[in-house]
Amino acid sequence: MAILIVVNNTKDWALNVPGVDVVSARAYLADRAYSDMRDAKVFNLSRTYRYQSLGYYVSLLAEARGHKPMPSINTIQDMKSQTIIRFVSDDLDQMIQRDLSPIHSDEFVLSIYFGRNLARRYDRLSLNLFNLFPAPLLRARFVRSKKWQLQSIGPIAASEIHEDHWPFVVNVAQEYFARKRPPSPRRNAARFDLAILHSPTEIHPPSDAKALKKFMRAAESMSLSPELITKDDYGRLAEFDALFIRETTSVNHHTYRFARRAQAEGLVVVDDPDSIVRCTNKVYLAERLERFRIRTPRTRIVNRDNLENVGRGSGPAMHFEAA
Repeated sequence: MAILIVVNNTKDWALNVPGVDVVSARAYLADRAYSDMRDAKVFNLSRTYRYQSLGYYVSLLAEARGHKPMPSINTIQDMKSQTIIRFVSDDLDQMIQRDLSPIHSDEFVLSIYFGRNLARRYDRLSLNLFNLFPAPLLRARFVRSKKWQLQSIGPIAASEIHEDHWPFVVNVAQEYFARKRPPSPRRNAARFDLAILHSPTEIHPPSDAKALKKFMRAAESMSLSPELITKDDYGRLAEFDALFIRETTSVNHHTYRFARRAQAEGLVVVDDPDSIVRCTNKVYLAERLERFRIRTPRTRIVNRDNLENVGRGSGPAMHFEAA
């Protein structure tokens, strides 16, 4: 799959990464070679994503061509929404207050380059914002009244990158693209990219390391290009065609957010968000299995009104608590 970096002016982007092509926004929009390109990942580094600007059309036409743009049109719209920005600020409030507490001024600008910042102490905050607003170069503005809040977030044009920042930007960009190993001859024919979400630190994962290797081999045998990802790769979901979750799922958990985002991006998802909501709830399962007369252990739904009768009766029972 081709990897394209699209900028307003190719002279603004001094990057030399094998397998990554830097093209101008006008060339990407007008050159027939790009519209005929079957598969491509498009990293849109245009100066602005304003409605009907060149940057806006790069992401819009990338989606129309079946390419995978970063940022997507949905992300561009999210960056314009004060409602979503307030939601993100509230969601990351604890991290924001902790990381920005040493700052004495009432305004702070955070430059995020492929999920990283020059100061390592802001790496987690930068990565979280990148995951929520997946775009290569971001500028987040924070203001403080009673506490710190995210005020706005938007793109940084390549021409606006401070001269002192360029070595760092080039380095993190190279690291970002180097994460994907060069494709082997077998993977050149891959029809789709498959993300397999796992947690290396989970004590009792649904699939252990041995099983994951088997999944990888099985995917490759079906002309898929699999990649193991973790929760820190949330911002990269749009790069894939399908998501296979091999972590223990839960509703109030990043696995559910991954499933929701993947579904919104049009990926094939296992487990899908509806299944996570339903099948992690034992009360739902008990009702559903009973309705379709599927044999189960004797089951009793427990609530405060029948708690005293739980131990009565004969035979094994499986008890579920309901609030």
